[in-house]
Amino acid sequence: ELLRLEHRRSTETSESRTALQGQITALQAQVTALQAQVATLQGLARDSIHPEPPEDAGGSA
Repeated sequence: ELLRLEHRRSTETSESRTALQGQITALQAQVTALQAQVATLQGLARDSIHPEPPEDAGGSA
């Protein structure tokens, strides 16, 4: 009986560990996606503060 309980506990622990690893992987993917969004927003903010000058404003050549 004790061995059966220990085996069940071990199985439950293993299943919990696997579920947690899946959640961690999903969270890591979300963090990566958010980091990409932040980088994009930072670029947009930079562009709005310091707009690129026109390539050719028709100045003297």
